[in-house]
Amino acid sequence: MNVELSLSLDRRKARGVTTNESGRFDLARREIWDGWDIPESRGAFRTQVRDEQARTLITYNTSPDLPFDRSINPYRGCEHGCAYCFARPSHAYLGLSPGLDFETQLVARSNAADVLRKELTSKRYKVAPIAIGTNTDAYQPAEKERGIARACLEVLAEFNHPVAIVTKGALIERDIDILALMAERGLARVGVSLTTLDPSLSRKLEPRAPSPVRRLQMIERLSSAGIPVRVMTSPVIPGLTDHELEALLAAGRSAGADAASWIMLRLPREISQLWQDWLAEHEPGRANKVMSRLREMHGGRDYDPRWGHRMRGEGPYARIIEQRFATTVKRLGFATNTPSLRTDLFALPKQAGDQLSFF
Repeated sequence: MNVELSLSLDRRKARGVTTNESGRFDLARREIWDGWDIPESRGAFRTQVRDEQARTLITYNTSPDLPFDRSINPYRGCEHGCAYCFARPSHAYLGLSPGLDFETQLVARSNAADVLRKELTSKRYKVAPIAIGTNTDAYQPAEKERGIARACLEVLAEFNHPVAIVTKGALIERDIDILALMAERGLARVGVSLTTLDPSLSRKLEPRAPSPVRRLQMIERLSSAGIPVRVMTSPVIPGLTDHELEALLAAGRSAGADAASWIMLRLPREISQLWQDWLAEHEPGRANKVMSRLREMHGGRDYDPRWGHRMRGEGPYARIIEQRFATTVKRLGFATNTPSLRTDLFALPKQAGDQLSFF
């Protein structure tokens, strides 16, 4: 892969980050120069989606920071292009850049539903809520044609399997028919990420994600259908979006969200430099303040990956955000303890030819 450090605005129009530097696992890292200084016209980065045949789908974790121990991701990479996305470094495992490759070179796991069915049918499988969209958004634009997330949701519904979805994608409204029925049985919950109410800032931060107003409409439509919705004010960006915390929570509550959560901006691995490049281009006047606040919460570093620390940080500023969140949640009447998703309804669907189906 070529190292592309300086890309024109035309080439990266409507994209989240400014560079496409090679990932840390790319051993063929190289720069190409032909000896000429003649400007070369190159096309814009176009979204490309290739298919992958997944061998396994459910990913397990033992992190004490997460409220779930398993998740599925129908896609690798995400066209929403959020500049701050903590999942960008995962693209390096594919030999691709966490930069623009992450939002333009996508992988669709086209057999995901079949693999999921096989894994749920295993005699060794023990049911617990599955999370969708925790790494990359299952309802990004590619889903409109591929329908992989919906196919997986149909499998989970057949098995009466509990599911929690995190998304920014308005395409989730297409699946309200399935989610509403699952929610009636206590099997489904959705989290909608709301970073800012400023449409101009949102367009720069999350160039191909729905606008803030559209996401609030998503919350309203999902909750009106009886689907419990959590408004996720994540990430909180110090010096950039932190002043909006109360307004974000109030907007989510007014739209129908019954619960709320927050996570501080995280800058693991390649994200730190990508983020600082974004600040230099889009918010140069706030760059020092943003990075100073983050380093203040992480012992002078851009990021501290320790469990129990990485999601929130520590110190006076982190405590202030936590107190503001808790006070506002209480004032607005958000639920502080939401009911657990049900696991007692899980059952293998009847198959054609099952003898017991006669009884």
